[in-house]
Amino acid sequence: MLYHTCFPAQNNSKKWITFVHGAGGSSSIWFNQVRFFKAYFNILLIDLRGHGKSEGSPEGTAYSFDVIIEDIIAVLDKNKIEKSHFVGISLGSILIQQMLQTHNDRVEKIGLGGAILNLNLQSRLLMFLGKLTQSILPFIWIYTFFAYVIMPYKAHRHSRALFIKEAKKLSQNEFKRWYKLTANILPLLERIRKHEVLAPTLYIMGKEDYMFLPFVKEIVQLRQSSSLITVLNSGHVVNIDQPELFNKHLLKFLLKD
Repeated sequence: MLYHTCFPAQNNSKKWITFVHGAGGSSSIWFNQVRFFKAYFNILLIDLRGHGKSEGSPEGTAYSFDVIIEDIIAVLDKNKIEKSHFVGISLGSILIQQMLQTHNDRVEKIGLGGAILNLNLQSRLLMFLGKLTQSILPFIWIYTFFAYVIMPYKAHRHSRALFIKEAKKLSQNEFKRWYKLTANILPLLERIRKHEVLAPTLYIMGKEDYMFLPFVKEIVQLRQSSSLITVLNSGHVVNIDQPELFNKHLLKFLLKD
């Protein structure tokens, strides 16, 4: 089972928030959110397979988005969490949005930062370059290059450094297993865009998240259940770039009837 940590609500609330990190990260990226939100909600932090303190899978194991989602559901079941708010960043946003199609009954409200709904030409080229080089270059070189392209500005320096630091804990084989998921990401994102989302969803995006923000703006215009807040001086990992604003907007959304 995935490594996970629970923090009880300081106000004895029965509500839960489950935080899902991105590729190469770990639950440690939510430290600013834990300190803030445990005053209002019970908190569940999860390390995905091979990330943080979760063990990797045996050699030859193939990953799929459905398998990863079932990992998360198993943690909910173990902790007897019937429903939870979900908050995700980057890849975590994809997992949560896919979860709506298979386990909609486990989801209350959704908060997504650095949300991925489609890939522009630049991100598709990055995926192609990664595919070409993953067998010949150390994965941390590839990941570091990606981090600088996706989070290029001064305001992203801290989040970029944290994600590179966390990614160093991955093994080369674990990186390859996760990277193979990108082969199916475009059809998956298309299904996510077409799926009718009834759960209230708040996208909190950095204004400098130039790769992914345009697609979020498009989808929010089409979905009555979705709303968007754009945060200045922030990029892809908005919960680290601007934690106070991220927390403030997310709390207001989660407490709203």
